[in-house]
Amino acid sequence: MADSLDRSTKINLLKEPVVKRICEVLDKSSSKGWRKLGEIVGNDRRFKVSPDDMEMCSLKVLELEGSPSRMLLRLMAERGCTTGHLVDYLQALGNSEALQCLKPSALQILLQPQSVALLCGHNLRLSCHAMGKSPVHYQWFKAKEEVPNSSSPDLVISPVQLKDAGFYICRVHSGDAFEFSHWAQVDVLNIGMSYGQSYHSLDGRLKLVIQPQTQRLHVGETLQLECGATGRPIPRYQWHRNGVPISNATKRKLMIPHAMQDHGGKYRCEISSSTERMWTNEVNVVIAPRISVQLSGAMECSEDDLYAIGGGSSDFFLNSIPEQLYATDKVALLIGNLSYQNHPQLKAPMVDVYDLTNLLRQLNFKVVSLLDLTESEMRNAVDEFLLLLHKGVYGLLYYAGHGYENYGNSFMVPVDAPNPYRSANCLCVQSILKLMQEKETGLNVFLLDMCRKRNIHDDSTPNIVLRVTANIVFGYATCQDAEAFELSSSGFTNGVFVKFLKKRLLDDEKITTVLDRVAEDMGQFDATKGKQALEIRSSLSERRALTDPILPGDSADLAHAHSRQWAKAHELPESMCLDFDCGAQIKLGFAAEFSNVLVIYTHIIKKPDDMSFCQAHVTDFSQDLDVDPKEMNRETPEETGIYLLSSSLPQHCLYTRLSSLQKLREELVFTVCLQGAFTAMDDDHPIHWKKSVDIGKPLIARLDLHRAMRRNSCLQTCMMPHSPSHSPCHSPGPEHHLHLHLHGSHQAQDYNRLSPQHRYLDISEHLQGAVGGCVDSYYDNLSQCPYEPTYDSGGLSSSPGRFSIPIEASEDITELQTVFINSLQLQSQ
Repeated sequence: MADSLDRSTKINLLKEPVVKRICEVLDKSSSKGWRKLGEIVGNDRRFKVSPDDMEMCSLKVLELEGSPSRMLLRLMAERGCTTGHLVDYLQALGNSEALQCLKPSALQILLQPQSVALLCGHNLRLSCHAMGKSPVHYQWFKAKEEVPNSSSPDLVISPVQLKDAGFYICRVHSGDAFEFSHWAQVDVLNIGMSYGQSYHSLDGRLKLVIQPQTQRLHVGETLQLECGATGRPIPRYQWHRNGVPISNATKRKLMIPHAMQDHGGKYRCEISSSTERMWTNEVNVVIAPRISVQLSGAMECSEDDLYAIGGGSSDFFLNSIPEQLYATDKVALLIGNLSYQNHPQLKAPMVDVYDLTNLLRQLNFKVVSLLDLTESEMRNAVDEFLLLLHKGVYGLLYYAGHGYENYGNSFMVPVDAPNPYRSANCLCVQSILKLMQEKETGLNVFLLDMCRKRNIHDDSTPNIVLRVTANIVFGYATCQDAEAFELSSSGFTNGVFVKFLKKRLLDDEKITTVLDRVAEDMGQFDATKGKQALEIRSSLSERRALTDPILPGDSADLAHAHSRQWAKAHELPESMCLDFDCGAQIKLGFAAEFSNVLVIYTHIIKKPDDMSFCQAHVTDFSQDLDVDPKEMNRETPEETGIYLLSSSLPQHCLYTRLSSLQKLREELVFTVCLQGAFTAMDDDHPIHWKKSVDIGKPLIARLDLHRAMRRNSCLQTCMMPHSPSHSPCHSPGPEHHLHLHLHGSHQAQDYNRLSPQHRYLDISEHLQGAVGGCVDSYYDNLSQCPYEPTYDSGGLSSSPGRFSIPIEASEDITELQTVFINSLQLQSQ
């Protein structure tokens, strides 16, 4: 038997099912078990096992799933024990049953079918590959019924239909030997029932395609919520109500018959796989009581009766119930400009946009987050934002960067604006508001984190006539004719406005109430007291809140089309594995830090044993992206500028950050270069292998924001001729290096006119708390601290035993397995 094994294989490389069977045999045996094996190994000087080691193994019996044998094998593996050594020890032990576990089977399943969730109309493929001493034959079953014409290793159903959903298993036989594969569950989702935003998980293995919908029911009716994600392996589900998991609610569909009032609340579902987790939108469920009104001593009227009494009007009934306000959808455009070409650089906009993106997504906003946009890119981004708006939508625009205000009109400054700039080079916020009003939006929120100083170089007076509506809220980070500040730090931290805004944004309060509390919090901040104060302007007459639920209106088809437009800006490339001729395999993964910032990470998942050196890196990117080779293929995310997403990325990879994807004009094609050397090589020069990869246009690149003005609407965002100024550009002088940076015009002339107390914080009173370190540490101590963001592989296993059919965890499968085996027994009789 020893000749049939690779005796040089380390026992830590044994497949998990083999190790599990050996441990089960050794754990249950008293005379030929793990204790006796430990004595034998302890007498071998190469892998000496001490009494303390044996004591540590024995303590494993106190654990729920503890195994002394597994602990012993782990210690032996750490000391270099091979399969050959283990065979010799088991032979000396005389445990033939344990030796049998190491013996290669006459029939071995090398590839198990994997559960999958996919969309109706797509192609289903389940694969089961085995190796035997004689020809191998396959037989597929769906539950207890044999699948017709299914005698190949791959079961293909094209296209898959809803009726094809269920549990599948493959019987493999070779000569007299046969094995059953694992059960594989197939979940087929009907895309026609999809609602809400669709997006991929971080690693791209899951895709959320069906979102739950807001519900308004009466007591006694059936509450039904549904969500769905595609992926392989099949996703797991757990429904939550008001943030608490619901017991036994682990299916895609949640159904509560005869719902009561206390079943109302906020519902969302957690979707997970073995390595990833994502959440659906949170939706509001309202269970209203059935109210009856006694009109006389002998007659009671139901809601329907009241409708008739009112002459076709239900106002009498409805007036007794508080009105629930809804949004038909929620969309947000977040722009952070920090890398200015002709003006001082900023830091906070990147962190601010990242934090607000995560918070707004928790409020079920569709968010597009963009960094460092030129004038034409900003105008085109606004156009795409306007496409997402329709009747009843809540629209939110957040801008962080340089800005100014003239005659009541606010202007956002693009990164390519000349010095000095004028209104023709900038975007007028009020012009954007006018276009939003034409969409009959339900709520318009503008959060402007910029200076509002007068621009002395701009004498234009735009005449923008806004409609009289009661749905507009402006949150200015500072008062009129004042600056907005960001706090200098050795790392990255929020601007003053977002530092306090992010603590209140999720509050279930009217939006103006939320901003009022932010203003109060900012007023207590010593570092900017007397220099920056939040100003709120509102024409809101209803209790509109960012937490309001989403209920699609009459324009559901239009909303669905707009959702597809939004999804274009968030489509990540699928993760992929690249096989090289030398036998190495590289995994290529992708993540999004912002809508225009892509992260690529590479990891070597397979390397030939005779290869002494192996390294992979990405190169040859489009010149449109202007990628610095020195910041590519770094061993930590931070080295390549990935500060905010670093904790969510896989470890032990090489990372590359690609920003400004909006400038990409063609498909993103790059090269993966593999360098390797073999032990048999005489020289030290590595060999190179290359593969070209085309991932199309990822994220915001699909919308082609780099193009010139594409629609008339983008011209309307500035009510004057589109003729950029040709004034010469001035590089910022040394006096611009403020400890407390201004999000303002930063024109040299304006800056020099400021009094000293407007340019610097008083060092004795504020500098250490507001400048030297993290702001949150100011009140605790004055020491510096680094910036810390506050955000929240397996091989092939051997085949199962003949009488042990491994299955995936599901309450449905236990019964299915019993029925299936009984049906086989009936067939064989």
